[in-house]
Amino acid sequence: MAAILVAEPQASGFSFENCRRNIFLEKQGFIAPTAYKTGTTIAGIIYKDGVILGADTRATEDTVVADKNCSKIHYIAGNIYCCGAGTAADTEMTTQMISSQIELHRLNTGRTPRVGTANRLLKQMLFRYQGYISAALVLGGVDITGPCLYSIHPHGSTDKLPYVTMGSGSLAAMAVFEDRWKPNMERDDAMLLVRDAIAAGIFNDLGSGSNVDLCIITKDKVDYLRPYDEANIKGQRQGKYRYKRGTTAVLKSEVKKLEYEVVSSTVVAEPMET
Repeated sequence: MAAILVAEPQASGFSFENCRRNIFLEKQGFIAPTAYKTGTTIAGIIYKDGVILGADTRATEDTVVADKNCSKIHYIAGNIYCCGAGTAADTEMTTQMISSQIELHRLNTGRTPRVGTANRLLKQMLFRYQGYISAALVLGGVDITGPCLYSIHPHGSTDKLPYVTMGSGSLAAMAVFEDRWKPNMERDDAMLLVRDAIAAGIFNDLGSGSNVDLCIITKDKVDYLRPYDEANIKGQRQGKYRYKRGTTAVLKSEVKKLEYEVVSSTVVAEPMET
């Protein structure tokens, strides 16, 4: 009896045992869920004195721009912030839940929270849901170990890197980082680099757009610049674009008399003011 309950070892490699089942279901009319495309460009770098996070401000619903000034840099703790790409509701709620846990941890320990602690809480939560929470995050902050920067994927894997980009515009932003990033950059140069990386995502990705937000985190303070730069400034109209009367010929005109019947009429007499 005990031998029956022993689980069979899983074969190594990919398993295609459900392929025939999926083909059968498709023939029956079943439509499998597809990945939902979202657009964002978020990035972060470590510079001489801390961490700089950047994000665009466009939120989309399929092919529609839902919000032109969406805040994508979320508060985690006084020394930790997090950029979110993916579904806006998922990134908002995920960062809020972890922020509350970090605050409870700070109150219990009486110490400034570490960036690694927030990273562990975020990756454990996302791994628990196996990627169904659409939240790709760039976590940055400064603690007693110095500046730290993490990339966190929706399925829970993380990387600790000196510079990182995520979102649909991440390839264009990473091209800028790969070309111009160097260790121990000055504040102004680092801010310009992050701005140009986000702008590259804005101009080369339809899902990213509008303004550039920056968050500069150092050991002493946090500067949240919103907006830091307006990448797409709306231009002024150069003239009037209405056709003058008579430009288009009138081929035919017809006036019709509408037949109607008066059912009732009421006259309300109001007293004259004196």
